[in-house]
Amino acid sequence: MPFVYNPPTTPWLDIVYQDDDIVVVNKPSGLLSVPGRELIHRDSVTLRLMRVLPTALVVHRLDMDTSGIMLFALNKAAQSGISRQFQQRTTQKSYLAKIIGHPEQDSDSVDLPLICDWPNRPLQIVDHEVGKPSLTHWKVLERLQDSTLIELTPITGRSHQLRVHMQQIDHPILGDRFYGKPDAYPMAPRLCLHAHTLSITHPITEEPISFTTPCPF
Repeated sequence: MPFVYNPPTTPWLDIVYQDDDIVVVNKPSGLLSVPGRELIHRDSVTLRLMRVLPTALVVHRLDMDTSGIMLFALNKAAQSGISRQFQQRTTQKSYLAKIIGHPEQDSDSVDLPLICDWPNRPLQIVDHEVGKPSLTHWKVLERLQDSTLIELTPITGRSHQLRVHMQQIDHPILGDRFYGKPDAYPMAPRLCLHAHTLSITHPITEEPISFTTPCPF
């Protein structure tokens, strides 16, 4: 069944924080972070925000299927400062996810190198020869009947990192159409992955600042 882009429209835009330099949006699952190449894929958090705040600048992205915190800069100085923090990995972020089954341990790490599976992009695969280093810490928050709620802390920021890492330990994320077939994908109407917290140093005031958005699943 071919994918049809049908982004949610309610709420149209959920701004959770704004000052003169940065703005934080709670992105819903199913909405692109930035416009796609085709006209039918133009609707995105970025374009919606720019209608309200025309100077908004992208500093990072979330997968379309992932919900939660997206941070934007409102000027070039802020964009440069925040981008540097992401590159130097001085930001702190955590995600919430529901995974299929019950891990034996209460916490662990996944350290597996990832690379794009070009014939099947945007899928990512583990490749120990040419893959880029990728590290994720996770811990159990609640064991449910057929699934487990966990907190994920990515140390690196590779594409689809959290989704592939959970698949690789045989606990794919519920609702994952890429890595959750055949079992985990039909267990939820959406990808159960949410960007829950983000902590940065404010790019202008240099004060520490943190953001949290409630988990929708």
